Amino acid sequence: MNSGTLCEDDTMDSAVNNMVGASMALQQAQVSQQAQLSVFKQALDGNASQIAALMESVSLEPQLATSGSIGTQINTTA
Repeated sequence: MNSGTLCEDDTMDSAVNNMVGASMALQQAQVSQQAQLSVFKQALDGNASQIAALMESVSLEPQLATSGSIGTQINTTA
């Protein structure tokens, strides 16, 4: 055996191992990111339904005062 070939094989093996490790790390990061995005979307959907319910509960026409002294009388001076 040639000692140069052994060194090259070790270098190739470590390069392959490094690539496999990097690939696995990227896959784990992608899975984590997808999970975070899913939770974020669920939170947004929940907020959207709450906002829609709030908007439906608000009357589109303003309600004017019909009794009492506030908003029912106009004071004018000439």
